[in-house]
Amino acid sequence: MVICLVHLVKLGKRSWKTHLLKPLSWTPNIKAKQANTCWVQLSGHQGSLISNGKGSVLKRYCQSEAQCLLQLQLDILRSFVPKYQGEKLLDGERYVKMQDLLYNFKSPSIMDCKIGQRTFSESEVIGDSSENIRKDLYLKMISTSPNAPTEREHHEKGVSKLRYLQWRDTISSTAEYGFRIEAIKTSGESTRKDFQNTHTWNEIINHFKLFVKHRKIIAQNYLIRLLKLRTILEVSDFFAKHEFIGSSLLFVHDESGYANIWLIDFAKIGTPSNNQIRVNHRSVWKIGNYEDGYLIGIDNLVKLFEQIIHECQ
Repeated sequence: MVICLVHLVKLGKRSWKTHLLKPLSWTPNIKAKQANTCWVQLSGHQGSLISNGKGSVLKRYCQSEAQCLLQLQLDILRSFVPKYQGEKLLDGERYVKMQDLLYNFKSPSIMDCKIGQRTFSESEVIGDSSENIRKDLYLKMISTSPNAPTEREHHEKGVSKLRYLQWRDTISSTAEYGFRIEAIKTSGESTRKDFQNTHTWNEIINHFKLFVKHRKIIAQNYLIRLLKLRTILEVSDFFAKHEFIGSSLLFVHDESGYANIWLIDFAKIGTPSNNQIRVNHRSVWKIGNYEDGYLIGIDNLVKLFEQIIHECQ
Protein backbone atom coordinates (compact mmCIF):
# COMPACT_ATOMS: atom_id res chain seq x y z
CA MET A 1 0.00 0.00 0.00
CA VAL A 2 1.33 3.45 -0.87
CA ILE A 3 0.53 6.29 1.50
CA CYS A 4 1.47 9.88 0.79
CA LEU A 5 3.68 11.72 3.22
CA VAL A 6 3.81 15.50 2.97
CA HIS A 7 6.94 17.20 4.17
CA LEU A 8 7.90 20.86 4.21
CA VAL A 9 11.53 21.63 3.40
CA LYS A 10 12.96 25.04 4.29
CA LEU A 11 16.22 26.57 3.11
CA GLY A 12 17.76 23.20 2.42
CA LYS A 13 17.01 21.85 5.93
CA ARG A 14 15.34 18.49 5.47
CA SER A 15 13.79 16.41 8.19
CA TRP A 16 14.70 12.74 8.60
CA LYS A 17 11.79 11.24 6.65
CA THR A 18 12.63 13.40 3.63
CA HIS A 19 16.05 11.81 3.35
CA LEU A 20 14.59 8.31 3.36
CA LEU A 21 11.78 8.85 0.90
CA LYS A 22 11.80 9.53 -2.81
CA PRO A 23 10.24 12.84 -3.94
CA LEU A 24 7.38 12.15 -6.34
CA SER A 25 6.39 15.72 -7.14
CA TRP A 26 6.99 19.31 -6.10
CA THR A 27 4.08 21.68 -5.55
CA PRO A 28 4.52 25.44 -4.91
CA ASN A 29 3.43 26.57 -1.44
CA ILE A 30 0.36 28.75 -1.70
CA LYS A 31 1.34 30.99 1.22
CA ALA A 32 3.34 34.08 0.32
CA LYS A 33 4.98 34.18 3.74
CA GLN A 34 6.40 30.73 2.98
CA ALA A 35 7.64 31.60 -0.49
CA ASN A 36 11.06 30.19 0.29
CA THR A 37 9.60 26.77 1.10
CA CYS A 38 7.95 24.07 -0.94
CA TRP A 39 5.90 20.97 -0.30
CA VAL A 40 7.42 17.63 -1.14
CA GLN A 41 5.00 14.77 -1.71
CA LEU A 42 6.51 11.47 -0.73
CA SER A 43 5.42 7.84 -0.54
CA GLY A 44 6.17 4.89 1.66
CA HIS A 45 5.71 6.18 5.22
CA GLN A 46 2.56 6.80 7.15
CA GLY A 47 1.57 10.28 8.22
CA SER A 48 2.63 13.83 7.38
CA LEU A 49 5.67 15.78 8.50
CA ILE A 50 6.27 19.51 8.22
CA SER A 51 9.65 21.00 9.08
CA ASN A 52 10.05 24.61 10.16
CA GLY A 53 13.77 24.56 9.38
CA LYS A 54 14.49 25.56 12.98
CA GLY A 55 14.84 22.19 14.65
CA SER A 56 11.20 21.13 14.89
CA VAL A 57 8.78 19.09 12.80
CA LEU A 58 5.02 18.73 12.85
CA LYS A 59 3.68 15.22 12.39
CA ARG A 60 0.07 14.51 11.56
CA TYR A 61 -1.73 13.70 14.80
CA CYS A 62 -2.25 10.07 15.80
CA GLN A 63 -3.71 9.72 19.28
CA SER A 64 -1.89 6.51 20.22
CA GLU A 65 1.46 7.83 18.99
CA ALA A 66 1.02 11.23 20.65
CA GLN A 67 0.15 9.65 23.99
CA CYS A 68 3.08 7.26 23.72
CA LEU A 69 5.54 10.03 22.89
CA LEU A 70 4.23 12.16 25.76
CA GLN A 71 4.61 9.28 28.25
CA LEU A 72 8.12 8.57 27.01
CA GLN A 73 9.18 12.10 27.97
CA LEU A 74 8.73 11.02 31.59
CA ASP A 75 10.55 7.72 31.21
CA ILE A 76 14.26 6.91 31.40
CA LEU A 77 14.05 6.36 27.61
CA ARG A 78 13.43 10.06 26.95
CA SER A 79 16.97 10.69 25.68
CA PHE A 80 16.34 8.14 22.90
CA VAL A 81 13.11 9.59 21.50
CA PRO A 82 12.26 12.88 19.76
CA LYS A 83 11.45 15.65 22.23
CA TYR A 84 7.72 16.28 22.48
CA GLN A 85 7.00 19.98 21.95
CA GLY A 86 3.22 20.10 22.17
CA GLU A 87 0.42 20.16 19.61
CA LYS A 88 -0.47 22.60 16.86
CA LEU A 89 -3.45 23.23 14.62
CA LEU A 90 -2.44 24.15 11.08
CA ASP A 91 -4.96 24.86 8.33
CA GLY A 92 -7.59 23.00 10.32
CA GLU A 93 -5.42 19.90 10.78
CA ARG A 94 -4.02 18.67 14.07
CA TYR A 95 -0.30 17.96 14.45
CA VAL A 96 2.17 16.90 17.11
CA LYS A 97 5.23 19.12 17.32
CA MET A 98 8.49 17.30 17.98
CA GLN A 99 12.25 17.54 17.63
CA ASP A 100 13.71 17.34 14.11
CA LEU A 101 16.30 14.62 14.57
CA LEU A 102 18.38 15.65 11.55
CA TYR A 103 18.66 19.33 12.29
CA ASN A 104 22.29 19.35 13.47
CA PHE A 105 23.59 16.93 10.83
CA LYS A 106 25.29 17.97 7.61
CA SER A 107 24.60 15.71 4.61
CA PRO A 108 23.63 12.78 6.85
CA SER A 109 23.41 9.11 6.02
CA ILE A 110 20.27 7.52 7.45
CA MET A 111 18.96 4.03 8.05
CA ASP A 112 15.51 3.01 9.27
CA CYS A 113 15.36 -0.44 10.93
CA LYS A 114 12.16 -2.02 12.21
CA ILE A 115 12.88 -3.73 15.52
CA GLY A 116 11.32 -6.89 16.94
CA GLN A 117 10.52 -10.43 15.83
CA ARG A 118 6.87 -9.65 15.19
CA THR A 119 5.39 -6.92 13.00
CA PHE A 120 1.76 -7.48 14.00
CA SER A 121 0.11 -6.76 17.34
CA GLU A 122 -1.77 -9.30 19.42
CA SER A 123 -4.96 -7.33 18.88
CA GLU A 124 -4.74 -8.13 15.15
CA VAL A 125 -4.98 -11.89 15.71
CA ILE A 126 -6.93 -12.33 18.96
CA GLY A 127 -9.90 -14.53 18.21
CA ASP A 128 -8.48 -15.65 14.88
CA SER A 129 -9.04 -19.36 14.42
CA SER A 130 -6.80 -21.68 12.44
CA GLU A 131 -10.03 -22.90 10.86
CA ASN A 132 -10.84 -19.42 9.60
CA ILE A 133 -8.94 -19.65 6.34
CA ARG A 134 -8.65 -16.80 3.86
CA LYS A 135 -8.13 -17.19 0.15
CA ASP A 136 -6.85 -13.62 -0.30
CA LEU A 137 -3.95 -14.22 2.10
CA TYR A 138 -3.18 -17.55 0.44
CA LEU A 139 -2.93 -15.78 -2.93
CA LYS A 140 -0.61 -13.16 -1.44
CA MET A 141 1.57 -15.90 0.00
CA ILE A 142 1.96 -17.90 -3.19
CA SER A 143 2.58 -14.75 -5.24
CA THR A 144 5.76 -14.30 -3.20
CA SER A 145 6.65 -17.88 -2.35
CA PRO A 146 4.70 -20.61 -4.20
CA ASN A 147 6.15 -23.33 -1.96
CA ALA A 148 5.38 -21.62 1.35
CA PRO A 149 1.89 -23.10 1.96
CA THR A 150 1.59 -26.58 3.41
CA GLU A 151 0.00 -29.40 1.44
CA ARG A 152 -3.24 -28.85 3.32
CA GLU A 153 -3.17 -25.10 2.66
CA HIS A 154 -2.62 -25.74 -1.04
CA HIS A 155 -5.57 -28.12 -1.00
CA GLU A 156 -7.83 -25.64 0.82
CA LYS A 157 -6.39 -22.67 -1.08
CA GLY A 158 -6.46 -20.64 2.10
CA VAL A 159 -4.44 -19.74 5.20
CA SER A 160 -5.36 -18.21 8.54
CA LYS A 161 -4.47 -14.60 9.25
CA LEU A 162 -2.06 -15.60 12.03
CA ARG A 163 -0.32 -18.11 9.79
CA TYR A 164 0.06 -15.51 7.04
CA LEU A 165 1.40 -12.80 9.36
CA GLN A 166 3.93 -15.16 10.94
CA TRP A 167 5.06 -16.37 7.53
CA ARG A 168 5.43 -12.78 6.29
CA ASP A 169 7.91 -12.06 9.08
CA THR A 170 10.13 -14.94 7.93
CA ILE A 171 10.70 -13.42 4.48
CA SER A 172 12.95 -10.72 5.89
CA SER A 173 15.32 -10.91 8.87
CA THR A 174 12.52 -10.00 11.31
CA ALA A 175 11.66 -13.46 12.64
CA GLU A 176 15.22 -14.76 12.93
CA TYR A 177 17.22 -11.72 14.00
CA GLY A 178 14.62 -9.39 15.48
CA PHE A 179 15.18 -6.49 13.09
CA ARG A 180 14.97 -5.68 9.41
CA ILE A 181 16.24 -2.88 7.22
CA GLU A 182 13.40 -0.67 6.00
CA ALA A 183 15.34 1.97 4.08
CA ILE A 184 18.84 3.38 3.65
CA LYS A 185 19.84 6.81 2.40
CA THR A 186 23.58 7.36 2.24
CA SER A 187 24.92 10.85 1.70
CA GLY A 188 24.91 11.81 -1.97
CA GLU A 189 22.99 8.72 -3.09
CA SER A 190 19.36 7.85 -3.70
CA THR A 191 17.19 6.05 -1.16
CA ARG A 192 17.10 2.25 -1.19
CA LYS A 193 14.05 0.36 0.05
CA ASP A 194 14.57 -3.00 -1.67
CA PHE A 195 15.33 -5.00 1.47
CA GLN A 196 12.13 -7.04 1.78
CA ASN A 197 13.92 -10.32 1.05
CA THR A 198 17.16 -9.56 2.88
CA HIS A 199 17.38 -12.20 5.59
CA THR A 200 20.83 -13.83 5.83
CA TRP A 201 23.44 -12.53 8.26
CA ASN A 202 26.02 -11.97 5.52
CA GLU A 203 23.56 -9.97 3.42
CA ILE A 204 22.61 -7.82 6.39
CA ILE A 205 26.13 -7.11 7.59
CA ASN A 206 27.26 -6.17 4.07
CA HIS A 207 24.49 -3.56 3.89
CA PHE A 208 25.56 -2.14 7.26
CA LYS A 209 29.22 -2.03 6.20
CA LEU A 210 28.27 -0.07 3.10
CA PHE A 211 26.09 2.20 5.23
CA VAL A 212 29.00 3.14 7.52
CA LYS A 213 31.39 3.08 4.52
CA HIS A 214 33.62 0.60 6.36
CA ARG A 215 34.57 3.35 8.82
CA LYS A 216 35.44 1.90 12.21
CA ILE A 217 34.81 5.14 14.11
CA ILE A 218 31.20 5.32 12.89
CA ALA A 219 30.56 1.68 13.80
CA GLN A 220 32.09 2.30 17.25
CA ASN A 221 29.88 5.32 17.87
CA TYR A 222 26.78 3.35 16.89
CA LEU A 223 27.83 0.49 19.18
CA ILE A 224 28.29 2.84 22.14
CA ARG A 225 24.80 4.24 21.59
CA LEU A 226 23.27 0.76 21.18
CA LEU A 227 24.84 -0.52 24.39
CA LYS A 228 23.50 2.47 26.29
CA LEU A 229 20.07 1.98 24.73
CA ARG A 230 19.99 -1.71 25.69
CA THR A 231 20.92 -0.91 29.29
CA ILE A 232 18.14 1.66 29.54
CA LEU A 233 15.55 -0.55 27.83
CA GLU A 234 16.23 -3.32 30.34
CA VAL A 235 15.27 -1.07 33.26
CA SER A 236 12.62 1.13 31.61
CA ASP A 237 9.22 0.89 33.29
CA PHE A 238 7.45 2.06 30.13
CA PHE A 239 9.20 -0.56 28.00
CA ALA A 240 8.27 -3.37 30.40
CA LYS A 241 4.60 -2.38 30.29
CA HIS A 242 4.22 -2.17 26.51
CA GLU A 243 4.19 -4.33 23.40
CA PHE A 244 6.61 -2.66 20.99
CA ILE A 245 5.29 -3.30 17.48
CA GLY A 246 6.10 -1.31 14.34
CA SER A 247 8.70 0.87 16.04
CA SER A 248 11.97 1.69 14.31
CA LEU A 249 15.48 2.66 15.22
CA LEU A 250 16.71 5.61 13.20
CA PHE A 251 20.48 5.47 12.59
CA VAL A 252 22.04 8.79 11.55
CA HIS A 253 25.67 9.78 10.96
CA ASP A 254 27.62 12.25 8.86
CA GLU A 255 31.11 12.53 7.42
CA SER A 256 32.51 13.89 10.69
CA GLY A 257 31.96 10.45 12.22
CA TYR A 258 29.28 11.64 14.63
CA ALA A 259 26.52 9.05 14.89
CA ASN A 260 23.29 8.78 16.81
CA ILE A 261 20.32 6.44 17.21
CA TRP A 262 16.72 7.21 18.17
CA LEU A 263 13.49 5.30 18.61
CA ILE A 264 10.77 6.48 16.22
CA ASP A 265 7.29 5.42 15.03
CA PHE A 266 5.09 4.69 18.04
CA ALA A 267 1.60 4.37 16.52
CA LYS A 268 1.33 0.57 17.01
CA ILE A 269 2.87 0.34 20.48
CA GLY A 270 0.25 -1.21 22.75
CA THR A 271 -0.53 -1.99 26.36
CA PRO A 272 -1.30 -5.58 27.48
CA SER A 273 -4.94 -6.13 28.39
CA ASN A 274 -3.77 -7.30 31.82
CA ASN A 275 -1.85 -4.45 33.45
CA GLN A 276 -0.02 -6.96 35.66
CA ILE A 277 1.89 -8.34 32.67
CA ARG A 278 5.55 -7.35 32.42
CA VAL A 279 7.08 -7.89 28.98
CA ASN A 280 10.76 -8.88 28.98
CA HIS A 281 11.02 -8.56 25.17
CA ARG A 282 13.17 -11.69 24.83
CA SER A 283 10.84 -14.61 25.58
CA VAL A 284 9.17 -16.67 22.86
CA TRP A 285 5.83 -15.17 21.88
CA LYS A 286 2.53 -16.88 22.46
CA ILE A 287 -0.84 -15.18 22.43
CA GLY A 288 -1.39 -13.52 25.77
CA ASN A 289 2.21 -12.80 26.81
CA TYR A 290 2.75 -9.85 24.41
CA GLU A 291 6.41 -10.74 23.86
CA ASP A 292 7.78 -9.05 20.74
CA GLY A 293 11.47 -10.01 20.58
CA TYR A 294 12.54 -6.36 20.63
CA LEU A 295 15.61 -6.95 22.78
CA ILE A 296 16.60 -9.91 20.61
CA GLY A 297 16.85 -7.41 17.77
CA ILE A 298 18.97 -5.08 19.89
CA ASP A 299 21.21 -7.98 20.97
CA ASN A 300 21.80 -8.93 17.34
CA LEU A 301 22.50 -5.34 16.30
CA VAL A 302 25.13 -5.18 19.05
CA LYS A 303 26.73 -8.37 17.71
CA LEU A 304 26.58 -6.98 14.18
CA PHE A 305 28.44 -3.78 15.04
CA GLU A 306 30.97 -5.70 17.13
CA GLN A 307 31.69 -7.84 14.06
CA ILE A 308 31.98 -4.81 11.79
CA ILE A 309 34.45 -3.17 14.18
CA HIS A 310 36.53 -6.35 14.37
CA GLU A 311 36.58 -6.75 10.58
CA CYS A 312 37.49 -3.09 10.02
CA GLN A 313 40.72 -3.44 12.00
